[in-house]
Amino acid sequence: MKLSQNQKVTEFLKSNLDQKFTAREIAEAIIKIYPEDYEYKRLNHRFTSDSDFILQIVREISSSAKSLLKTSPYIHIRDQPRPRKFWYSSHSTYELTQNIETVASSQNNMDIYSTTHEVGQLSEHDLYPLLIEFLTSELNLYCLRINEKRSSNTRGPNGNQWLHPDLVAMQALDKHWSELIKTCVKHSSGQNIRLWSFEVKKELNSSNIRSSFFQAVSNSSWANEGYLVATSISTNIVEEELRMLSALHGIGVILLIPENPTESEILLPARRRPEVDWQSMNRIINENLDFKNFIELVSIYYQTGRIRPQDWNH
Repeated sequence: MKLSQNQKVTEFLKSNLDQKFTAREIAEAIIKIYPEDYEYKRLNHRFTSDSDFILQIVREISSSAKSLLKTSPYIHIRDQPRPRKFWYSSHSTYELTQNIETVASSQNNMDIYSTTHEVGQLSEHDLYPLLIEFLTSELNLYCLRINEKRSSNTRGPNGNQWLHPDLVAMQALDKHWSELIKTCVKHSSGQNIRLWSFEVKKELNSSNIRSSFFQAVSNSSWANEGYLVATSISTNIVEEELRMLSALHGIGVILLIPENPTESEILLPARRRPEVDWQSMNRIINENLDFKNFIELVSIYYQTGRIRPQDWNH
């Protein structure tokens, strides 16, 4: 009998008694243990790489945490410090740092998504290279930092407010495609790249949630995918508002783990736009030199299919 994904997770944890695993570690393990169960799903055209596919399984495991607890009284989940850890214990008492089922009803003012206290010592600018590490290693994106100081400000004070994001990225969808497929896509006006936009904040709380979110909406309107990135989400109320705003406007949310960037996770996936807004991009090009450089690199890839790693941030 074919096991459900929750059953696969339970069996994996049970076979590694008292060992703690992240959702990513579990996803990679069960895909290897049950390859035939995931073979068909991997063929879905929306997964442009193995990283995309694994990330989807990670999301499914993370989102099923509450139901996973119900499968066995021996499964434990520790939410803090992030990243979330799962394990199977020989003891049936729930020794959770933060019980997922009781947080929403009893501790609305508790920090439910956060990293360690060391984050307080980091500036927003310190987070950019950490985010780039995650985007490069886990999502195979080519990233560039957009410096607001390189904007012309020809429209006067606040003329470019919320115009461009902190970070932009290009995803080369056709990097490993056959030359025949590349030719077909080129002559059929198909899509061989995807452009991403990221707005970074240290924390999302009740006082900045809406301004931060709509800043991301404004400066990501040109991109295929736009994300708001933070190292912490202060309360359940803030998290629920994020979910509502994301559903309405399509901006995704990434939780950045500064101590271990590769363990960062996409909490809410962005709603993908099939086309970029070239007119909005033209406005930004005329105002910011970094963004102009980004589009030049995109243009070069369109024309030649070549990527020089030294042109991008690492």
